[in-house]
Amino acid sequence: MAASRSEWLRSRHDEFKRAKRLRKRAVLGVQGILLALFFALWEAAARLGWIDRLLFSYPSKVFQQIYANMVDGSLWHHLGVTVGETAAGFVLGTLLGTLLAVAIWWSPFLSAVLDPYMVVFNSMPKVALGPIFIVMFGAGFTAIVVTTLSITIIVTTLVVYNSFCGVDPNLVKVARSLGANRTQVFFKVILPSSFPAIVSTLKVNVGMSWVGVIVGEFLVAKSGLGYLIIYGFQVFNFTLVMSSLIIIAFVATAMYQLVVYIEKVLLSRR
Repeated sequence: MAASRSEWLRSRHDEFKRAKRLRKRAVLGVQGILLALFFALWEAAARLGWIDRLLFSYPSKVFQQIYANMVDGSLWHHLGVTVGETAAGFVLGTLLGTLLAVAIWWSPFLSAVLDPYMVVFNSMPKVALGPIFIVMFGAGFTAIVVTTLSITIIVTTLVVYNSFCGVDPNLVKVARSLGANRTQVFFKVILPSSFPAIVSTLKVNVGMSWVGVIVGEFLVAKSGLGYLIIYGFQVFNFTLVMSSLIIIAFVATAMYQLVVYIEKVLLSRR
């Protein structure tokens, strides 16, 4: 009886995994079809004159531009600059934002002091702060990364801190009743309960980091994908603009998928 029940459970589990794989393949297939239809419709619209070919270009010309930039080597330099700035802003923003969230959770007094300032700073347009960062840190890598941090740190802090505050108070009471001090409560109750929110913040910061870097490159950069977009507008080379946007979309998607993979690895080890 026990053996037959174990075999039944195993077969049900295998069916579940098989259905999950099929669903994943179906989702990927539909996503691929939608992407292909998007490029096909874009190409047809440009060829048939439904849209302005000078302004919107068309996929075949855009991919020719990307291939030409890959062959002459210019793409790799600009891509490397932007990816490096984005990675630095992403990692630093996540770490510093999480540490600040820990600090204000640890000190209710500090939380009360900083709360209005964080709300005000988060509502400020970061583009307006860009020139200040340029004057402070110079026109280069540091100013762009600081512009990115101005976007990612506050968002990370608010999300992670709210996650800390949203932990079931009954768990905290149980830990307190067992004699746990504040440090033990944090590492044994608060942090493990907030881990999914912290990991989800990584996904948010992928997009925020790219926004911050591109904004910074718009203002100051002499290289990078943001620079190529501005340069393309200046010389009316909108194919260069569209190719830069497509590269950003693909690289940002790859970075997001890397974060999703890291999330699966970390959550599987909890």
